[in-house]
Amino acid sequence: MLPRLRCLALRGSKVSIVRIGTRGSQLALWQAHHIAGLIGTHLNGIETEIVPIKTEADLRQDVLLAELGGKGLFIKELEVALLDNRIDIAVHSMKDVTVDLAEEFTIAAILEREDPYDALVSSKYQTLAQLPAGAVIGTCSLRRQSQLLSIRPDLTIIPVRGNVTTRLKRLDDGDFDAIILAVSGLRRLGLDERITEVLDQLPHVPSPGQGALGVECRVGDQDLVEEMKKLDDSLSNAEVSAERAVNAGLGGSCHVPIGVLTKCRKESYDIAAYVGSIDAQQTIIETLSGTLDGLMTGIEVVIEKLNQRGAQEILAG
Repeated sequence: MLPRLRCLALRGSKVSIVRIGTRGSQLALWQAHHIAGLIGTHLNGIETEIVPIKTEADLRQDVLLAELGGKGLFIKELEVALLDNRIDIAVHSMKDVTVDLAEEFTIAAILEREDPYDALVSSKYQTLAQLPAGAVIGTCSLRRQSQLLSIRPDLTIIPVRGNVTTRLKRLDDGDFDAIILAVSGLRRLGLDERITEVLDQLPHVPSPGQGALGVECRVGDQDLVEEMKKLDDSLSNAEVSAERAVNAGLGGSCHVPIGVLTKCRKESYDIAAYVGSIDAQQTIIETLSGTLDGLMTGIEVVIEKLNQRGAQEILAG
């Protein structure tokens, strides 16, 4: 029997009920139901209940995320609910999970990753290169802003918050010439047709963990942690863990433009990392490839090279 879980008699047998905490947006609910489906398929004797929880970041969409305190606000209320035993697991987009996870929690599983890249979405233009000088791009990500301005300093970047549907409506209403969204979010919502161009070439390095879903548990619920580990995808976990390690090694947060992408195969890896000033006047890109058994060493090498080239000065700046 799993600890601290409610049990109900269901069809004559005793079944553990795992309460899945999630934000209430359409995308977050999709993610929670996706994990609920995986639990139902792969973990015998466990039923699920979706528990939507409002977060401050969702409620205050008129304020820039960096001004609210960063991405950690997307998970703060979920972690409080975990501590209060109102939920048993929390589902996160790993790009929103801070690198300094509190000691009471653990990421028990990282699911098989969706496409990690950003997408240009536009009704008027087919590629980033086609955008005219002065074109207005909507994004609240400092990383995306820096990367865009590093190759197109003639663009105008305007902050935009809100869920995917809200941002698309503002684009369709003519507020922007284009917006930047994660490919993974669009695909999960069945909005593939809105992807104008996948930004998969340097300097477009995604946020650490982008495209990956994680399952957070209380450390003390060891039996539940072991059950959730059965959903883990080892290569996706290795990729996200490497990206978070680089980010942590640089002292990164949502207040600074950092991108890290790791691609792991059975025997090899590739890492790309981007550090830049918000205005893109200073940018650094480092790439490294190696054998998978040398990934930890590769992480240290990338951090060292970035710092040797002035990453800390840029991030402090």
